Amino acid sequence: MKPSWIHPGKPGPFFFAARRACTWRALLQGAAGVSLCALLTACGGGSSGSHEETPAPAALSAMAAMGEKIFNDTSLSASGRQSCAACHVSAAGHASENALAGQPGGVTMDQQGVRQTPSIRYLTANTPFFFDKEGTPTGGFFWDGRAASLADQAREPFLNAREMANADVPSVVEKLSRASYAAEFRKLYGEDIFSRPDDAYTRMTLALAQYQKEDHEFHAFTSRYDAFLDGRLKLSDQEMRGLALFNSPAKGNCAACHPSARGSDGSHPLFTDFTYDNLGVPRNPELLVNADPTYFDLGLCARPAGDLANRADLCGAFKVPSLRNVTRRQSFFHNGRFKSLKDVLTFYVQRDTHPEKWYPLGDDGQPLKFNDLPSQYAANVNTSEAPYNRLPGDAPALSDSEIDDVIAFLRTLDDDDSAH
Repeated sequence: MKPSWIHPGKPGPFFFAARRACTWRALLQGAAGVSLCALLTACGGGSSGSHEETPAPAALSAMAAMGEKIFNDTSLSASGRQSCAACHVSAAGHASENALAGQPGGVTMDQQGVRQTPSIRYLTANTPFFFDKEGTPTGGFFWDGRAASLADQAREPFLNAREMANADVPSVVEKLSRASYAAEFRKLYGEDIFSRPDDAYTRMTLALAQYQKEDHEFHAFTSRYDAFLDGRLKLSDQEMRGLALFNSPAKGNCAACHPSARGSDGSHPLFTDFTYDNLGVPRNPELLVNADPTYFDLGLCARPAGDLANRADLCGAFKVPSLRNVTRRQSFFHNGRFKSLKDVLTFYVQRDTHPEKWYPLGDDGQPLKFNDLPSQYAANVNTSEAPYNRLPGDAPALSDSEIDDVIAFLRTLDDDDSAH
């Protein structure tokens, strides 16, 4: 049974092709030599997948500068060894700098996170979670969209027992009051601010959000692809082939969720539409919680607030991340199951043509597809759009050499941090 928010005559889970329709033929022809203008304007896109470039400020405001200090301060964790920057590393595009499925944390740094650490770049255009007019879940922060803003997102790690592991808000504020910059915090928010822990904690998270809004590194738009869009450089033949395959609805179909073209206002793309998808990613035994065979991470339908608990059709759905700086990452998907882009893209196109490569075999010798979901939610997995609309024995949507072309294109999305 398809999810209840899928309308008759429209495509399957988490894709609404009519809403995202583009002139793909123009993009495909572009790789063969049509004008640059035609290539770049064929898909108008919208504000959900693109954002106006923001120039680097001359200096951070006092509030943002305070946020930067908090972001890098390990003393605010119960272990004294973990900061925001420990998991969101600048050189890794503000994602994790290793291939671990979950980062270590806790009071003694012996707890493993239950999800892969996502990048926190290019989030300033994100919105609180909502359902659009077609019923598509959109927006929100974290893999399950449970936080409504950058500040809300910043509140949780300090109190998460698997992360910075503070017992409560007063514990965090007490550490903050002893930080080397505590006097600056009092000057900014009032001499009595530490006597009001809830207010101090709110100011702290707002400062973290302001840092991410102001620091150019979080939304630099300095990649080679940005220069290409601006007409300042040409992509190689392989990169152009990769772009065409990325955009083609019959091949990679990546742009259905990761828009690659300028917005209708000329803004550069964010390579996410901030929606959700259920890809049937294989279970990852590296996550210690998965040692319990009854444990399943159900994503959207299992958010801590319980607000979507009655939406069984959303079980197994996770946020569509931006692909900017994706080649800097060493683990992929919410559970960190894959460690290379080559494996990710091969899984995309061979999940259904060669399921035995990705899933364990049952007693009958058949692959146990979608084994990281309870069987009653298997119907939620996206099987109707390319490249997932294949059957065992069919040819994959992309060949091995075409996968290499797409990866070559994805490398053009890495920011040039030396430009900051």
